Amino acid sequence: MNNPPASSRPSRIILNLSMVGVASAIAFSLAGCVRVSNGTWYLKSASTPEGWPELTPVGEVEVKTYPVYRAASVTNDNLGNDGRKPMFMELFRHIRKNDIAMTAPVDMTYDSASPDADLTSMAFLYGDTEMGAVGDDGVVVVRDLTEQTFASVGVRGNYNARTYARGHSDLMDWFDENPQWRPEGEPRYLGYNGPFVPAFWRYGEVQIQVEPADAE
Repeated sequence: MNNPPASSRPSRIILNLSMVGVASAIAFSLAGCVRVSNGTWYLKSASTPEGWPELTPVGEVEVKTYPVYRAASVTNDNLGNDGRKPMFMELFRHIRKNDIAMTAPVDMTYDSASPDADLTSMAFLYGDTEMGAVGDDGVVVVRDLTEQTFASVGVRGNYNARTYARGHSDLMDWFDENPQWRPEGEPRYLGYNGPFVPAFWRYGEVQIQVEPADAE
């Protein structure tokens, strides 16, 4: 077995130390972002909108009411493009151009609850309803959402159709066991972490708007 030349050993040592340093810096940075909300740990990537409720524990279903909030959204149909990146980039350009701070979560919808479903829309939420103005900005639409009540389940994993489908299935089981509530409106998937958070640590909520079963 041939040993590397002695002259190459210092550079390898420096490289290894550099890699350890980078890994340690990332670990310390992520550790500094750890938060606990409603008994659920998550890595805080950005602030939530004003009045936003606490998170839903992973694997549990809660009914919670969300306040009026402002959101900028874009649909796949408007872009004529498939995929997450074009929608994200249009929204990012919108908030950067209008000096709107990035918040969490990002609101996503899919065309079905199957593991191979396609993403159909994405929305960035404003910090409060005093920021910016409602209306159209190219393919981006800014609007105020009314107070709504959702059945919500906490999920962890990559932000894709497979994780969404898993959460959606949990909600359907919950509706079977809780006939006092009925689904009303389109499901959504809220993602709270940025792309630098490892996929298996990412936290999200799959939600369906609900109303009491005896509501007129």
